Amino acid sequence: MRRVLILLKSIFFVTIHTLNAQPIALVIHGGAGNIYKEHLPDTLEQQYEEKLKEALLAGYEILHRGGNSIDAVQAAINMMEDSPLFNAGKGSVFTSAATNEMDAAVMDGRTLNAGAVAGVKHIKNPINAAIEVMEFSPHVMLTGAGAEEFAQSRGLEIVDEKYFYTEKRFRQLQSAKKREQTQGLNTTQERNYKFGTVGAVALDKSGNIVAGTSTGGMTNKKYGRVGDAPIIGAGTYANNLTCGISATGHGEYFIRSVVAHDISALMEYKGLTIQEAADMVIHKKLKQLGGEGGVVGLDAKANIVMSFNSNGMFRGFIKEGEAPKVYIFKSE
Repeated sequence: MRRVLILLKSIFFVTIHTLNAQPIALVIHGGAGNIYKEHLPDTLEQQYEEKLKEALLAGYEILHRGGNSIDAVQAAINMMEDSPLFNAGKGSVFTSAATNEMDAAVMDGRTLNAGAVAGVKHIKNPINAAIEVMEFSPHVMLTGAGAEEFAQSRGLEIVDEKYFYTEKRFRQLQSAKKREQTQGLNTTQERNYKFGTVGAVALDKSGNIVAGTSTGGMTNKKYGRVGDAPIIGAGTYANNLTCGISATGHGEYFIRSVVAHDISALMEYKGLTIQEAADMVIHKKLKQLGGEGGVVGLDAKANIVMSFNSNGMFRGFIKEGEAPKVYIFKSE
């Protein structure tokens, strides 16, 4: 009888520990836009799904081992930055001057510390530079040559601009220029454009939320244009009291709406759930302005949100003890 009581007590304490254990989770996106199944070949769809799963597993392995959410976000985003499939890092789109200018940001939900870089041309993984700014700089955002000088001083990998060249992105630039010549400037902000920004939000075993975003910006952009991704509160935000958010879409609207912070504020001040807050911002407030795109995020209890008002968004998430789940189209 005593052995039975000891066994029952052991099971009780293990169960309580499991129930009280801090959950871990990771959610990512690879861009949003008018993404239709009939326009995406099966082979390409499979490539996207496989790369999204690779990114999720790269970040989750770190969380599962007890690693921190910063490293998990970095690992997941690096995986997508190194792939030509996404508009970040290797797959970045071209500016009007046929160059690649990339932006990235990261935010720590525990400290509210943040780091960002904008308009960089030679940093292989811009998210790494954003993390270095957050952790080893008194500043929040560095731009252009100064950001690259800082990244080099921190030992980050600097590459020739040729590294970012892909034939697919260069053809997209030529197409955008032709449309601009025949139909005007506004058509370069086309609705058929896939907003391929990448992002990740992670929750680690210590309960810390970190959000990160990396992008190549908008095809045919001019004048050193910077989008929402590196702007804290617009495309990237994290606060352990509420949530972590990474956005993708038409950046000008996300900046004007301060989308990422607005979701957090609705949770904090109105008591909305992360799903309710994200849907209100993405499907109502942003849409009323004419903004298109979406967000991924999570809260301290590992509740996941993947809300978007476009026809598709490359997205996925993974939780402890579960297989990664990835989606592309609106109907999924």
